[in-house]
Amino acid sequence: MLEKLTTEKRNETTMNLDVMSIQEILETMNREDQTVPQAIAMELHSIEKAVQYVIQSFQEGGRLIYIGAGTSGRIGILDAVECKPTFGSPPEMVQGFLAGGMKAFTEAVEGAEDDENQGEKDLASIKLSEKDTVIGIAASGRTPYVIGALKYASKIGAKTVSISCNKNAEMSKYAKVKIEVETGPEVLTGSTRLKAGTAQKLILNMISTASMIGIGKVYKNLMVDVQSTNKKLVERSKRIIMQATDVDYDTAADYFEESHHNVKVAIVMILLQCSYEKALESLKNANGYIRKTL
Repeated sequence: MLEKLTTEKRNETTMNLDVMSIQEILETMNREDQTVPQAIAMELHSIEKAVQYVIQSFQEGGRLIYIGAGTSGRIGILDAVECKPTFGSPPEMVQGFLAGGMKAFTEAVEGAEDDENQGEKDLASIKLSEKDTVIGIAASGRTPYVIGALKYASKIGAKTVSISCNKNAEMSKYAKVKIEVETGPEVLTGSTRLKAGTAQKLILNMISTASMIGIGKVYKNLMVDVQSTNKKLVERSKRIIMQATDVDYDTAADYFEESHHNVKVAIVMILLQCSYEKALESLKNANGYIRKTL
């Protein structure tokens, strides 16, 4: 029942939202937004379990699959898309599915979220396996499309996680790990693109980033598997080499070229004072972890 969900309740502090000044609206929204990280802090233990699942999937050659509807699904796709340039991961490694398909990213597809069978079909289309981790995202915690996906993932033997913004969410019953971040009534009643959406984005940031760190795609606090696909990222790549090895710009640029634009290899070449081939071999033996080559 929608009326029982805290995300659907009316916020007592914004009953007169329509007559507030712009400054009052902004101050109110800012104050409400500050409660989101506090709510997430209460669920860090569950988020840690989710990260452990994802790392295990990656180590086994599996994938991270986000699936949701509306704002929740769009946030999942955004996080998935950003993994490739940030961490150099292949596009299939982290994927996002949205009720109604990619068309629904820019325009609403009415009724798509109510189709439980489509959640199963979308996961079946990528040959979901027990190696994968499926993370269902729904502010309400009751979206049929997401529940259908989690049911199918459980049947296949995949690792399952649910992220909702209500306690005792319906879809939590179908996930091995439940993350229930109670963000409370929205400033604008029922508009879960606000606090609930912010909470979901922060949680996905944590899961994907911590998981990539866990498989060696970060050295110190540097994104050493970044893909240099434009001028900005080429310069960032050189700066990362400089920061990781304390060499000057020209030296970093030289090694960037010698490593065939592979930042991680360039760093190992400098740190070990070795050839390109030796750096590749060292990284392979270290499963991609720079620190384990030293």
